[in-house]
Amino acid sequence: MVKGLAHVCIGVSDLDATEAFYVDALGMELAFDFCRGGQRIGFYIKAGESTFLEVFATPEAHADGSSLIKHFCLEVDDLDAVIRRLNDCGVEVSDKALGADNSWQAWITDPNGIRIEMMQYSDTSTQFTGRAVVLD
Repeated sequence: MVKGLAHVCIGVSDLDATEAFYVDALGMELAFDFCRGGQRIGFYIKAGESTFLEVFATPEAHADGSSLIKHFCLEVDDLDAVIRRLNDCGVEVSDKALGADNSWQAWITDPNGIRIEMMQYSDTSTQFTGRAVVLD
């Protein structure tokens, strides 16, 4: 039985820039490092109680956005506060918008070209109501 999403793994060209983006700008918590031969090759970042972002240095990682991951979404409690924090850290953030699923969203891109949707559920989000989302 599936209990939840454990982690998403991304390959990156710059571990330090990636850590600064997720930990400093987004305020996520570094969980632990992966080391090989005395060298840091990756790390885990907490994205919830038991959900993580797994990051590995990957020489072939593309900084042009041609990642195999289309995007991933991080749920937030206060999207306006997250947008303010990101702006304060110099991260370009899209305008806040109500999505077709009645959830508030804003978009950012990490230093590796990976798109990230920041989402705040509303009382009428279809993730809770189960209504079909009709896209025009």
